[in-house]
This record gives sequence, structure tokens and C-alpha cells, in this order.
Amino acid sequence: MSALQSATRRANCTLRTVSTSTTVSGNARLSTAQPAVWRKRLSAQTAPRYISSTTRNSVSTKRSVSSLANEGQQRILAAHLQQADPVMYDIIEKEKTRQKRFINLIPSENFTSQAVLDALGSPMQNKYSEGYPGARYYGGNEFIDASERLCQQRALETFGVDAKEWGVNVQALSGAPANLYVYSALMGVHDRLMGLDLPHGGHLSHGYQTPTKKISFISKYFETLPYRLDESTGYIDYEKLEEMALAYRPKIIVAGASAYSRLIDYGRMREICDKVNAYLMADMAHISGLVAAKVMPSPFRFADIVTTTSHKSLRGPRGALIFYRRGVRRTNKKGEEEMYDLENPINMSVFPGHQGGPHNHTIAALAVALKQAQSPEFRAYQTQVLANAQALANRLGEPKDKGGLGYSIVSGGTDNHLVLVDLKPQGVDGARVERILELVGVAANKNTVPGDKSALTPGGLRIGTPAMTTRGFSEEDFARVADIIDRAVTIAVRVNKAAKKAAEDKGEGKTAGRVKTFMNYLGNGDTDPEIVQLRSEVEDWVGTYPLPWDAKP
Repeated sequence: MSALQSATRRANCTLRTVSTSTTVSGNARLSTAQPAVWRKRLSAQTAPRYISSTTRNSVSTKRSVSSLANEGQQRILAAHLQQADPVMYDIIEKEKTRQKRFINLIPSENFTSQAVLDALGSPMQNKYSEGYPGARYYGGNEFIDASERLCQQRALETFGVDAKEWGVNVQALSGAPANLYVYSALMGVHDRLMGLDLPHGGHLSHGYQTPTKKISFISKYFETLPYRLDESTGYIDYEKLEEMALAYRPKIIVAGASAYSRLIDYGRMREICDKVNAYLMADMAHISGLVAAKVMPSPFRFADIVTTTSHKSLRGPRGALIFYRRGVRRTNKKGEEEMYDLENPINMSVFPGHQGGPHNHTIAALAVALKQAQSPEFRAYQTQVLANAQALANRLGEPKDKGGLGYSIVSGGTDNHLVLVDLKPQGVDGARVERILELVGVAANKNTVPGDKSALTPGGLRIGTPAMTTRGFSEEDFARVADIIDRAVTIAVRVNKAAKKAAEDKGEGKTAGRVKTFMNYLGNGDTDPEIVQLRSEVEDWVGTYPLPWDAKP
């Protein structure tokens, strides 16, 4: 036998001593029983087919860790709020309790429906959809488009306008931004705007400024001039408005308010706009629910643009709508038709001019609210809102010798959902009364009235009926609310006198009249028997009225 044959035979015999683990699949490890030379040679020859135990264990560990991570992630994603974040859950539960125990008189607030809340918490919020239906910058928007188109369709139906004459943008995030988007679409920097003065019932987004400071950024971007009320009547002074508009020549006149309790004469404002070639923009944020229910005059007949929030009297989510005219604007002196050019500028101002992706869960919820606003039940609700406001104003404003409480009501009454009370005759301001009301379980808000100098300590109190009408309050209930307000005013006057005296007794006479002095003296009201008693009465009474999430289907 040759030396080569002998060596080969010895090698074959050695190979047969390899443990069975080497004959399994290519994933098996090499046996340590093999001679080192052959272990080395076989390792080199079979390297692509063999994975060490360390590598295999590493892969297994990674898979195990990945699986655990996925399970943990799924637990986080699937957990409801109470389990996922008990602290925030507790805050929300406390707010729900507060809402149930409080009488909510803030005119700009309401209780939305469970269906709207369901849509707000839906997976619609997961989707990005920059652009408009049929023209998005992201894929996967088939049902987002369907939702937005449905919302637009229902918006036009709800307010009874023809799609040939009106279009609507439903992407604006809220009312003040919606107004800015319109201004930016139709005006250049330093173009002129007129709106109702804030102390006379207007809104910040209509361009508020003082003689020394531009409060709203609208007044920085554009030139603004306010029109005002006739202080002898509390009504808008249309004659003065026309006189000012003819001299000022604004590009837009805003017909809208935040604390004006009377009907706006849209026809008169249309006449003024036509004389100065201005757009008429109606901001119906406060009254859109009443307009939708057809219990108040609609601005659509006269306006070029209509904006509104959706969470006030409309009782929807916190969103906004911008309606704009289509078709022929007017016929010029040559007999030629001039067309509206509002749709593209306004849509471009919303996106991409000011916003990125819209809030699709809000748009879906708004579509739900608009469907509800078309129901007979909604119209009955809005009718009751007006009746309740009348009852509240009458009880507060009627002279004492006629059975009323004798308060001064700005304009003498109300035509809509709110009442503006002038507290100056009582010798107290809205800030102090607002705090007393809060301590006894009534949410209201201090508000400027004609003649006020300060928005922090204004002379007025703004109250409204939409929220508590949603909870089932009637005219008799709001008469009782008026009595509660009267008791709170009496307490505020008493506490204010005591706070001033205490400060003066300490030698702090210079600060005795400040609101801070009043607040510090008052504290949380727990040591004042009248406050404690009234708070108990309010809680026991209002707690019997349901909230939307209390009601059973």
C-alpha cells in the first residue's frame, strides 16, 4: 500500500469517528473529537453551510427580545386610558364631574353629542392628508376624501345653500384662524378691514387694537378700524358705520360679534359694502346653530363670505367652516358680469398658505354634527335656547317693582342666545362676580361693555343658554339661574367691601381696590357660609340634569 493510500485510509477512518452531530444538517456544529487539522479543513470547506451555536443563540435571543417588545408595544397600544395613564384619566374624570355639577352659562360653550365624541376619538385621526379631496399629497386617502366630501355636502345642506352658488372649506382648525385665512386670501398687507369694536361686543379676530397697542395680530398685518354701538341704545350704529366706511374705504367689513345680543342687519351692511366696493364677511360663530335651525335670520342671502366655528350653538367639535360665493358677483357699468374669485384664493390660503394636514377626526365629527343639526330635535332645541335666553334676560332686567331683579341689560334685552349684563350700577365688576359664581358652581365670563377701559376688570358679565338647554333647562330653570346670579352679585359686593377694609386696616390702602386684593381675601370661599350654602344648593340641583354621556341610547 502506497504512502498516499495509507494516509487516505487513516483519514477516512478518522472521519468515521466524527459524532453524529456532524452528519445532521449544515447547521450542526463540528465535533471536538475530530483531529485539529481536519476540523480546520472541514470548517474552511463547509463554512457557508454552518452557523455556530453562539450565532444561533444570538438569533434566537433577538427573536425572543423582538417578540417581547412587540407584545409590550401591543399592550401599550391596546390599553384604555384608565390603565395606560391613570393620572390623566383622573383629571378627565374630575373635569366630567365638574361639568356635571356646574351650571354652564358661557355662551360660546356647549355639550357635544356622544356620536361626535366617538368620531373625535376614531382612527380618522391617524391619517395625513395634505391637500383636498381628489388632490392629496399622500396615498391612502380614499375614505378620508369620502369623509371630507360628506362634510362639505352636509354643510351646504344644513344652511340651505346651493352648491352652484356656494362652496365650503371644512379644514380650518378653529374660528380665529378661519378669519385670518379669509383676510389673507382677499387682502394684501396693510389693506383695510372694519369690524365691531371689542368693548362693544366684537371679537379679537376682527382686528382689535387700543390707541396705544395692536392687541390682535390681525391689526398688525392689516389696517383696522372698528365700528361701534350707539351707546344710548346698545345697537350697532349703522349710520355711523356707513359714514366711516365711505371715508375709510375698507376691503372687507365683518358682520359678526362675540358679545352682541341683537340681530345684525345684514341687508343694511350689504348696502354699505356695495357703496365702498367691499366684501361682506359674516362671522356667525356664535349663532350658527340658530341659523341652521332657521330660528334666526341667515347671513347667506347678503354675505360674500361666511365663517363659523362648529362647537358653540352648532354643538359640534372644535373646528370651523369657511363658506364662499361662486358665480356672478355683480354687473359693472358696461353691463358686463364680474365673477367671484374666492374659491381658489381661500382654499390656497388654508392649505398650503397657513396649514399642513387637516384634522380628519374633527372633519368626520363635524359631518356627524351637521347631520344632527338637520333634525327636528335640533330645531326644537334651538327654539328652546331662544326662549330660555328671553326668560333669563326678563328675570334679570325687569324692574324690581315689576317682579324682576332690576339689572341693566346692554341693549335692553336679547334676540339670540346670550345676555350681556352691565354690573356697574351694582358697584362691582365682572371679574369679581365671575369668581364668586365659579366658587358656587356657575361658569360665566366677565366681559367688556360700552364705556369700559379694561378687559381684565370689565364692567360686564356675559351669560348664555345653549349649554344648559342641552342639559334640559327650561324657562323656569333660567329664572332660577337669574336668582343665583343675583345672590352671587350680592356676595361679591359684600366681600369686596370687606377686602378693602381689611387692606386699609393693614395700611395697604393703595392696593385695597385691586382685584388681586379681593381674590386673596376671598380664597376658595370655604370660610364664607353664604358661598358654601349656595354651592351646595347648585350642586344638588344641577346634578339631577343629565350630560350626553349619562344618557342611555
